[in-house]
Formats: sequence, structure tokens, C-alpha cells
Amino acid sequence: MERRRPAALPVSTVRELAAETGLSIATISRVLNGHANVAPHTRDLVLRAAGRQPRAGSVHVHCPYPLDEYFGPMVSSIVDTLELHGLTTVLGGRPGRSGIDGGILILPPESAADLSRLRDQGFPFVVLDPRTPPPPDIAAVSAAHLTGARALMTHLVQHGHRRVGIIAGPREWLVTDARMAGYAAALAEVGVLPAPDLLRFIEPTVQLGYRAAAELLDHPARPTALACFNDKIAVGALRAARERGLRVPADLSIAGFDDAEISRATDPMLTTVRQPLAELGRMAVTLLLRMINLHDLDARHVELATDLIIRDSTGPA
Repeated sequence: MERRRPAALPVSTVRELAAETGLSIATISRVLNGHANVAPHTRDLVLRAAGRQPRAGSVHVHCPYPLDEYFGPMVSSIVDTLELHGLTTVLGGRPGRSGIDGGILILPPESAADLSRLRDQGFPFVVLDPRTPPPPDIAAVSAAHLTGARALMTHLVQHGHRRVGIIAGPREWLVTDARMAGYAAALAEVGVLPAPDLLRFIEPTVQLGYRAAAELLDHPARPTALACFNDKIAVGALRAARERGLRVPADLSIAGFDDAEISRATDPMLTTVRQPLAELGRMAVTLLLRMINLHDLDARHVELATDLIIRDSTGPA
């Protein structure tokens, strides 16, 4: 039977393991954090010794949203990874409550001031997919939204699109700023600026995506392409295009973001940007365990690379 890694251990216990096994603290940490560059017999020695140590208890996962095709993979990967470390997941409730060893806050609605107060209480936590810029001393994990958006817009301009409608997320979201910067950078390379009359900022739902796309497609000089904040919005845009007799991509290119399951269920299937949703969850757990173990974090704000996924919904202008 495969031996599970132990839960995050206090730094004093890490030192005890080093003394018991005769190994360095760095080697003990590599084993406990799942690094691959450890000899099998060394890993087994550490895990056998760690199995006799007291384990940490629970981690609070705060996700105040439905576990849809976006948040679901994140939460599932967090729960699975915590289980590998022998930790129990607590869903719901208030972050920072007693009896909880740490927390992972997904797209938290709390302000930066609220997050700072939680940090000052000595509660270790990681922000996953921050809504607003997190304070520099608070750990955060997100996708590389700027580079993902830039790759998508570069794909569109290389197909000759210059008049591109952008259906973005809420103006106050950090991710909206990052993606708008990526879109603008790609357009600037061909001497174009995002047209204000072709910008819409909305909550990312299918219905609102449909309404925003309908407005843009009814414009006297309609766009030749739509870059959507997520795949849900792109689904709404496909509906708006179909109602107007526009063929995708012959008459109009439409692209999404996230590479959610719905992006492969449309006709045509959506060109999109893949976010590593499960890996984002695993990285959040990794950072949190290091904090619980009192390890220093050289990088507190981590961005994971995205991938442009080209399918059938985009083509030449």
C-alpha cells in the first residue's frame, strides 16, 4: 500500500525528525513537501519517522460560490491534496476560527484591509485567485492572466482582426485589469487601441454575456471578433451571433477564457485560454503547508502559466 505523506508539521517537529533520522532539515522539508529529488530509502525513512509524530488537524477552504466548472476543479484538487497530507478539509464558515490550522480563500470578497486583519491574528492562509490586489505580505496564487489574454488577442490580430469587441469582467476585479492589459498590448503591436465603444464590463454569466454581445453585434460598425472574459460569456455570445444569422467563425470569431468543460460542448467548440485550475489548488496547498511549517516563502505571489487552446470558433477576419 502506498505510504501517505504526513500532514504539515511544526518546525520543532521537523528538527526532531532531522535529529532522529540523521538527515538535514532541508532533506526533511523536501520529503514533507513532496519533492521528487529524494532517494526512495530516504523518503521511506522520513515518512516512517513522521508517521509517529502528531498530525495537524484541519484546513478551512472558503469558497463563497457555487462549485461550477470553474471553482469545482480548484476545490476538488485542494481537498485531494490536503487528504494526501492527512489534513481534513472544512468547507464553509468563517475564516480564522479556532481549531483550524490554516485556510485557503478562493476569490475572497473581503477587502485588503480585512485580509490584513486576518493575517495579523496569526492565522496562516493563502488567497487563491485574488479579486483585488493582495497586500505584498499575503500569499496568493493566480493564473498568468495578462500573458494569457495577450496570447489570445495576438491570435486574433494575426487573423486580421482589428475591430475586436471585449466583454470583460467587473471593472474592480484584479483579473480584469490584467487581461485588459494583455489585450491592449497585443493590439498595440499592430497600431490599434481598444475601442471604448466596443468594451463591456459585466458579471461573468451566460445571460449577461448574451446581452453584452447583442449590444456589440447591433453596433453600426460591428466587431469582427469578440474576446470574452470567460467561456460562459462566450456561450452567450454564440447565442447572440446565431440569432443574428452570423456564422462563427466565417462572419464572427468568438473566444473565451478558462477552458471550462462547456467550451468543448459548443458548436463550434470554443477557442479559449486554459487556466490550470487543479494545479492552482495544489499550489495553494503547497504554500499553505510551508507557512504552517514556518518555512520562509521567497515568492508570496505566484502566477501559473496559461495555454492558448485554438479550436473552431476563431478564424480570419
